[in-house]
Amino acid sequence: MEPFLGIPVGLALSTAAGLRVFVPLLLTGLAGRFGYLPLTPGMSWISSDMALVAFATATLLEIGGYYIPWVDNLLDTLATPAAIAAGVVATAAVTPELSPLLRWTLAIVAGGGVAGIVQAATALLRVKASAFTAGTGNPVLATGELMGSLTLSILALLLPLLAAALAAGALIIIAWRLLRLRPARPRPRA
Repeated sequence: MEPFLGIPVGLALSTAAGLRVFVPLLLTGLAGRFGYLPLTPGMSWISSDMALVAFATATLLEIGGYYIPWVDNLLDTLATPAAIAAGVVATAAVTPELSPLLRWTLAIVAGGGVAGIVQAATALLRVKASAFTAGTGNPVLATGELMGSLTLSILALLLPLLAAALAAGALIIIAWRLLRLRPARPRPRA
């Protein structure tokens, strides 16, 4: 991998982890296993047999859980800290060209931060969808999140700069939407 190309890969994978925690970890492990993606030496465990089995099992359980009414909302509570951890791990695993200090700073601040922001936004969206549709719209949302996580993870591995641009665009949209939710300040009377 070109020097510093791991940064956009890590940020795109972290964004994908905010949508589905285990999909990007599974795909990162598989890419590392097949030699497509160089992993940071201390993070090569991601491509081990045990890790791949664990990630595959967790991926299937996570995907299935989001299609069960009200379980999906409970999963969002558990997925928020897990997404942050997955964002940190994904970013740290794919940035072998960085010094350890820079790698872990980037992984914690950017990787964990991006995953946490995206996960929090999807959790808020799910709460609104549950309220407006009594949970019947949540499977559509779950499918969209899964497709987004798969697409962004695959793009991160194949076209990292495009994936990072899409992730940045998604973050801008999320920030813009969250800022619009803030209550307006009352105007002073003249």
